[in-house]
Amino acid sequence: MLQRLVEPKRYTSFRPAEHLDTAGIAASIGSVGDAYDNTLMESAIGLYKTELIKPGPPWKTLAQVELATAEWTDW
Repeated sequence: MLQRLVEPKRYTSFRPAEHLDTAGIAASIGSVGDAYDNTLMESAIGLYKTELIKPGPPWKTLAQVELATAEWTDW
């Protein structure tokens, strides 16, 4: 019989929550199983990979990726 894979528990990191609270920003945290929690971040990461990482040159060093990322986020 096949067993269902164990899914890690979801958690909220306190450090980012503290930064948001200090800045007066309300965190958008849904219930467990909510797909809306990370939608914006996943979209940004997908855009980053599609526009910069995949079509870019063969990345040889971390410094190259960091510089390209800084230039990309400067748009």
